[in-house]
Amino acid sequence: MNRQDIRIETDRLILRPPQREDFDGWAALMADEVAARFIGGYQPRATAWRGFLTMVGAWAIQGFGMFSVIEKSSGQWIGRLGPWQPEGWPGTEVAWGLVRTAWGKGYAREGAIASIDWAFEHLGWAEVIHTIHPENQASQALAIRLGSRSRGPGQLPAPFEDVRVDIWGQTREEWRQRCRQG
Repeated sequence: MNRQDIRIETDRLILRPPQREDFDGWAALMADEVAARFIGGYQPRATAWRGFLTMVGAWAIQGFGMFSVIEKSSGQWIGRLGPWQPEGWPGTEVAWGLVRTAWGKGYAREGAIASIDWAFEHLGWAEVIHTIHPENQASQALAIRLGSRSRGPGQLPAPFEDVRVDIWGQTREEWRQRCRQG
């Protein structure tokens, strides 16, 4: 499948691979110390550019990466979320990071559900994890709402080996069972 053809629509969101015009939103997200706290921390624009290109490169080399999240009603870029598996990562992750104006609206859950479905269906993943800082209560609550459970402390590869994370996750079968139950 051509990456330019990948587009997931939910009730309120469009998920698609990152495009050049998404960078200003990405840079603003990473410049917001509060919003970026648990997704790599504050980054000046030049550093954010490197991270943005890492995600574009993941799409080019691996055939997947986090999606740009577009709010349908406004057409605005509001974050990134989706499948992610850098070298040395502790598993096949679906992660999320949204601008603060998008918090509390259920967008992360809506996009994560669509991304998990896509990862299991199109990437053939057997499980999905979420690496969550122990102080990130909002993401822990979202992981629980998604049906994931804490698997305990995890280890990220360099240069993030000192970042504390807990691994949350579930198997494809657990996800499907939960979806059948409603």
